[in-house]
Amino acid sequence: MAAHLLPLLPLLISLSHFALNAAAAGASRCAIPPDGGSTIRILHAFGPCSPLRQAAPFESWEDTVMDLMTRDESRLVYLASLAAAGAGARASVPIAPGRQLLQIPNYVVRAAVGTPAQSMLVALDTSSDAAWIPCAGCAGCPPAAASFDPSHSTTYRSLPCGAPQCAQVPNPTCPPGAGAACAFNLTYGGSSVQAGLAQDALALASEVVPAYTFGCMQKVTGNSVPPQGLLGLGRGPLSFLSQTKSLYASTFSYCLPSFKSLNFSGSLRLGPAGQPQTIKTTPLLSSARRASLYYVNLTGIKVGRRLLDIPASAFAFDPATGAGTVIDSGTMFTRLVAPAYTALRDEFRRRVKAAGPVTSLGGFDTCYSGGAVTPPAITFMFTGMNVTLPPENVLIHSTAGSTTCLAMAAAPDNVNSVLNVFANMQQQNHRVLFDVPNARIGFAREACTI
Repeated sequence: MAAHLLPLLPLLISLSHFALNAAAAGASRCAIPPDGGSTIRILHAFGPCSPLRQAAPFESWEDTVMDLMTRDESRLVYLASLAAAGAGARASVPIAPGRQLLQIPNYVVRAAVGTPAQSMLVALDTSSDAAWIPCAGCAGCPPAAASFDPSHSTTYRSLPCGAPQCAQVPNPTCPPGAGAACAFNLTYGGSSVQAGLAQDALALASEVVPAYTFGCMQKVTGNSVPPQGLLGLGRGPLSFLSQTKSLYASTFSYCLPSFKSLNFSGSLRLGPAGQPQTIKTTPLLSSARRASLYYVNLTGIKVGRRLLDIPASAFAFDPATGAGTVIDSGTMFTRLVAPAYTALRDEFRRRVKAAGPVTSLGGFDTCYSGGAVTPPAITFMFTGMNVTLPPENVLIHSTAGSTTCLAMAAAPDNVNSVLNVFANMQQQNHRVLFDVPNARIGFAREACTI
């Protein structure tokens, strides 16, 4: 094992044992409840019961953990590039070494594309708009990944260069000639994807969108490609919300399960019907420079009953620079700008000093070995809404219990350091409501692990 991975060895060994035990204990518990109506089951892409583990297996659980850590750091680079980019600007997405596109979130849902339906997995991304899937004949796409075959669908059609959607995709290309098909290019660090703009039937659960616009991947260059498609849940014109506005009224919620769940299964609920009637909400902010991101106004953080002394500038929303706080489904661990994280970390350490000396582990700088850690309540204060995290949303620890870490970190030094990201581990086992028409985001506690 490389020298820089040695500090992680105890946690990796424990996680490896957990994975083997979970696989054995959970083999008979991997049956996922069927989707129904407007409720769709969410799977963790790397859980023991995930179909993606068969489609794109890693060499070991250690590799999985290291990929997830690298992936999260790179996700911050991606989000920072989005926040800083102007309208229509192209963002570069980092690549995991030899593996997959790092902007892809950790949670996937089942979808059916075409007529007759072809089953696909698509990743959920609240910070992206476009949908794209690997298509049959794609040069460079992973051979083990499921692909969509347009020739087997009676409702598939490519969109011409004159279609209005062609002006909404990044870097559209149109060959000369009347009726030429629209194509576009996406750049991801050292890799690039070429896709044709197309429409076909898309079904989540039992409800069908008859003419959904998406990118049909045709060519991938570089050493890393996505193992599944992507469904953008942002607010742009080609996002799922915009394309299904008449069906779901630009409203959805999800409950993300804890990574400790054997099934790693939660739910995505589409449309206003069935959403929580009693829920704390905060206003949704908009930036003309990056209208897709879900900005909210974080005003303060409490550790226990103590309000941390954090300058208001650490939280200030500035649409001109991309500064502020976003709710994101694809980042694993909450990242805060340096003044905010330092204040939270120092107070956390003061409250749990009885657990022993502080150590570091990988990207976590506040860890404890051997002693039991009882975390103080941590409350994120948003305009009109406080979210107090339970212990399981605050700590990450090895299954053997020998190492426990605060599951948050400072924003990486090499990215736009003005962006706070409230990430999916801190969202787990909450119903998170995205109500775009009423410009609000809500949180309610819900045990969604099954």
